[in-house]
This record gives sequence, structure tokens and C-alpha cells, in this order.
Amino acid sequence: MNQWQEAQKTVLQAAWKMLEKGLVVGTSGNISLRLPPDGKKQLMAITPTSRHYDTLSANDIPIIDFNGQRVEGKLPPSIETTMHVGIYRARKDVNAIIHTHSVYASAASVAGTNIPPLLEDQVVFLGGEIKVAGYAPSGSPELVINSVAALGERNAVLLANHGAVGTGRTMRDAFTACELIEKTAKVYFLTALAGKVNQLPEKAIAIQKELYTRLQTGKE
Repeated sequence: MNQWQEAQKTVLQAAWKMLEKGLVVGTSGNISLRLPPDGKKQLMAITPTSRHYDTLSANDIPIIDFNGQRVEGKLPPSIETTMHVGIYRARKDVNAIIHTHSVYASAASVAGTNIPPLLEDQVVFLGGEIKVAGYAPSGSPELVINSVAALGERNAVLLANHGAVGTGRTMRDAFTACELIEKTAKVYFLTALAGKVNQLPEKAIAIQKELYTRLQTGKE
């Protein structure tokens, strides 16, 4: 199995898992994995648009360059391709991106609620506060600008009235980020219902952010 085939398999397996865990419904969401450059071309494997994940094989995962041109595969790539490209260009430490429509994260995106640092694992693996990117239509240049800005140097962002995006150095890291986004959003709403949302102390946030930086740079 060559490098491209391995990447296609990784993306497909993550898509199946995303569907199985209820992070998306139907054909929603999208997943990509950055590949080593082919000469001067930056490449990624990404889920195709408007396809049910349980009907796909690894060969159905297109390989595209950062201009959105297919170099392998017959199916058109996700409508959110430009957002994935924008994040990869802005974040050299990110090699995998997963966009989900999980319930609590989507609820926070509809409410326009930034989720403050509440939990240690949120800060260690996501980088701290989860911000909401300003609304923009799917696939639009505005969505790229808004999502990259709200993501910053963290591994999580909410897309207004849409869903969430988790990033990571590996596909496993990005998947963990998406699960943590959903968990943190759920905790936020439950504590808000209880009438008291206690954020992490500043000293604890500083310690956990230092651990996050080490994980992102591979110095853990």
C-alpha cells in the first residue's frame, strides 16, 4: 500500500467512525489529511461531497492539491475544501482536519457562545477557549477567513449556525479534538443550567497551555 492509499484509508476509517459516534448525520461533515508534497504541489486526501460514508471505499476518497484540483480519484471533493486548505496554509502544525455537526457543539454555534476554559483536558488538547467563527455560507471565502481567524493557534473552533472543526497533528488527534469539543460544549450547557459556570483558575490555564504547546510541537 503506497502513501496515498494509506491516507485514503485513514480518511475513510475516520469518516466511518465519525458517523458511528453520531458526530454527523447523513452526508454532513468532512475530513481531510495533509499529504507530503508532490514536487511543488501541496496535497491532501479529503472526503467527497454529498456521499454517504457507509457507501464509500478507500478509492472513493479524492486526492487533491491546494488549488482544489483532483490528482487522484473520480469523485468531487467536499464543498468545504477551501476551509481545509486555508487552515493547512495558516497552521503548519496541523495535518488533519475534521468538521462535525455534533449536537452540543452545534447548539453552542447557534447560540454564538464562546466556550471559556472550563476543563484541564480542554486546554491541554484544544488550546483553551473554543471560539465561534462569524457566520458565512458553506464553501465561501468568508468562511475560510472567519474560521482561520477564530481557530487561531488552537485545535478547536465553532462555525456559527453550523457545527465544529477539530484539528490535530494526526488524524487521531483531530478526532480526539472533535470528541472533546462535544464533551466540553455539553459540560458548558449543563453547568449553565445548574446556574454556575466556574472557569479554570488562571494559573491552571497557564500550566495546561504550556503542555498544549509541547504537544503541538512534538516535545511531549
